[in-house]
Amino acid sequence: MKHPELLIPAGSLPVLKIAVLYGADAVYLGGEVMSLRAKAKNFTRSEMEEGIVFAHQRGVKVYVTANIFAHDADLASAEEYFKELKEIKPDAILVADPGMFALAKKICPEIDLHISTQANNTNYAAVNFWQQLGAKRVVTARELSLKEIKDIRAHIPGEMEIESFVHGAMCISYSGRCLLSNYFTGRDANHGACTHPCRWKYAVVEETRPGEYLPIEENERGTYVFNSRDLCMIDHLPDLYDAGIDSFKVEGRMKTALYAAVCARTYRMAMDDYEKDPALYEKNLPLYRRQISAGTYRRFTTGFFYGRPDDDSMVYDSNTYLTTYTFLGFSEGQDQAGRCILHQKNKFSVGETVEIMRPDGQDEICRVLGIYDADGNPQESAPHPQQEIHVDFGVEVRPWEIIRRAETKE
Repeated sequence: MKHPELLIPAGSLPVLKIAVLYGADAVYLGGEVMSLRAKAKNFTRSEMEEGIVFAHQRGVKVYVTANIFAHDADLASAEEYFKELKEIKPDAILVADPGMFALAKKICPEIDLHISTQANNTNYAAVNFWQQLGAKRVVTARELSLKEIKDIRAHIPGEMEIESFVHGAMCISYSGRCLLSNYFTGRDANHGACTHPCRWKYAVVEETRPGEYLPIEENERGTYVFNSRDLCMIDHLPDLYDAGIDSFKVEGRMKTALYAAVCARTYRMAMDDYEKDPALYEKNLPLYRRQISAGTYRRFTTGFFYGRPDDDSMVYDSNTYLTTYTFLGFSEGQDQAGRCILHQKNKFSVGETVEIMRPDGQDEICRVLGIYDADGNPQESAPHPQQEIHVDFGVEVRPWEIIRRAETKE
C-alpha cells in the first residue's frame, strides 16, 4: 500500500516541535517575509534553522512557504530570501507565482520546489507544465473532486507528487485568491495579510436608501453567508489513498499547538491503522471522530471532494469555533521540585480537573494540586496569559506534552 505523507502546519517553533513529536511526516512553515500568513508568529532565520535540525534529527521534512503573488517591489527581497533559504536548506520551497518560481530555481536549484494551491492547479496539463519546468510537487486546488485528482494522477509522471488539503479551514475565494480583504481594509490576502472577511456578518444596502441596512437571511439561520465549515476527511481515508495523493495536508498555520497535536496524532493513528489493516481503521472510526473534535473547528464538511458543496457546507448562525477542549499550555520541563513548567495560555485554577495529552495516545486525567509562580510563590489560579508557572499535577508531565481542559456542555 502507498504510504502518503502527513503534512502538518507550524506557525511557530514550539508548534513545529509538537507537530513532529505527535506524528507529522513533514511540516510547513513561513519565514518573516514572502509567506501567505503574515499574522502568524512565523519563523526568524535562527528559529527556522533550529526547527529544521529538530525535524531532520527525527526523520521529518520541513517545507518553507514563499507563496505570495509578488509585485516588482517584492522581487529584490525575494532574491535575498531565497539566498538565505539556500544556506538554511529546507527540504522544499512552496511558490505560486511563476516569477518567484524562476527566482527560486535560479538561486537554490538543489532545493525541491512545490507549487502552492494558490496557483490554481485544476488539470493534468497544468501539473505536467510545472513538472517539465522542474517542480517536484503540485498542491491541488481545493475546488477539485477526488475523481478529478485521480484523473490527474493517471495523466502525470509517477515521480510527480500530488499534495492535497484534507483538513482545516476552507476559503470562500477561488483557491484562496481573495480580494475582499484588500478592498475592505487595504490588507492584501495575496501578500499574506488577510483579515478573513469571509467570517464577517453582512447586510444589504439599497442604492437609494444609504444607511438602511437590510439583513441577509438564510432560512432564518443567520447572515454569515461566506462562512464555510472546516474540511475534515478523517472518515474518508480509503478514498484519499485510492485517488493517489502523495501528501495529506492539514491547514492551520494560525492555529494553536493543541490543534497541531490533535490533527497530527489523529491522522497519524488513522493512517497507520488503515495501512496496517483497513478493517482496523473502520473499527476505530468513532475514536478518530472524537479525537479530531478535540481541536477547534467550525463544524465539518468534505469540501469539493464529492462534488460541489451545498448549503450544508456553510455555517450561517455564527462565525465562532466549536471548542471541546481549552488549551492550557505545554510542558517545558520540570523544576527542581518535579513540578511542570509552562507558560499558560488560558486561565485555570487549583483543584480543577485537566488532561495530559501525550503523543502516544495514552492521555491521563489528573487534578491541579498546586500552582506556583517562577519564584515558587503559591497562587490559586493562573489568570495571566503567557505567565511562567510551575504546576503540580500529581503525575509526571514530560516535555512537549499538552495540558488541556475538557469543556462541559451547558
